[in-house]
Amino acid sequence: MGSDMTRAIIAAAAVAPGMRVLDIACGTGEPAISLAALLAGDGEVVGVDISPAPLKIAEERAAQRGLTNARFQQVDAHGLPFADNSFDRITSRLGVMFFSDLPRALKEMHRVLKPGGRATLLVWGPMEQPYFDATIGTVLRMLPGAVIPEPGNKMFALGRGGRLAQALRESGFSSAEEALVTVPWTWPGTPEEVWEYFQDVAVPFAPLLQSIPPERRGEIDAEALRAVNQYYDGTSIKFTATVNIAVAVK
Repeated sequence: MGSDMTRAIIAAAAVAPGMRVLDIACGTGEPAISLAALLAGDGEVVGVDISPAPLKIAEERAAQRGLTNARFQQVDAHGLPFADNSFDRITSRLGVMFFSDLPRALKEMHRVLKPGGRATLLVWGPMEQPYFDATIGTVLRMLPGAVIPEPGNKMFALGRGGRLAQALRESGFSSAEEALVTVPWTWPGTPEEVWEYFQDVAVPFAPLLQSIPPERRGEIDAEALRAVNQYYDGTSIKFTATVNIAVAVK
């Protein structure tokens, strides 16, 4: 689903041959792997994440692609174990909105970035978009009085209003701009599969999903499938994703 989102952040990052790139909160390896493929033979990508399990998957994926210029390590973004002025580019896709201390993490990014280097950060835009409206939005409509858990609200806190660009400037970057971009967000399968997937991975919304009364479960499942089915063409579900991309220069 995230391939077009990956292409969007790579385009905004504007990497060039010979660059050293740090990808923060890379999870199972994107955009680090795609960046490494782009720089193969002439550049290096370091992917970091606070969780070790997804990094093992990232290492396997890089090895399968024969990428020798990508390495991965467990790192907390609030204390990067790299020297000052170490990287030409920093990227982070769908990670920074979950940092517990955003100013501290952004200052660390600023510290390890070379003068003139660029940080490109991608976060979710507003919650009002097809993927979330058809899934968690359905639950909210079906359960009057239900509220989004705080981690869920945090997913969209940097999605608009210039907050992320302002935070970057306050962290020492000489310039920072942000823009909402809408890209394809396509699930290659059925409505049943995407609804099951959402429930499995939507950790920020888990308390709300777990609060669904057992006697309402079938009704809510049916309504969520009906909502998702609006985007189904018989082979795939063609949502779109609206994301906020911030680009800052040191």
